[in-house]
Amino acid sequence: MKLNLAGKSLLLFGLSIVFLIALTLFESALTGTSLGMERLITFLLLILPSGAGAMLGVMSLFRKEGRALIAFLAIMLNTLFALFHLTILLFAG
Repeated sequence: MKLNLAGKSLLLFGLSIVFLIALTLFESALTGTSLGMERLITFLLLILPSGAGAMLGVMSLFRKEGRALIAFLAIMLNTLFALFHLTILLFAG
């Protein structure tokens, strides 16, 4: 089974959700780290995969792979997830 770009985009969104759950469950393990390191971990595990997923969704629309609704859904979910966590990272730390 070959995944198209929209499918990979949704897969990255799911991976971001798994990372969010893992960070929430193991947040107590990050108590000794600095604020900068926590921000870097949040960026690498939550924002970066969602941003890449949004870009894959856009590429899927430009290539006209045939699943425009799935690509649009992937773009919206990944973008909202990335922007939400980016605002948390910028304003709350």
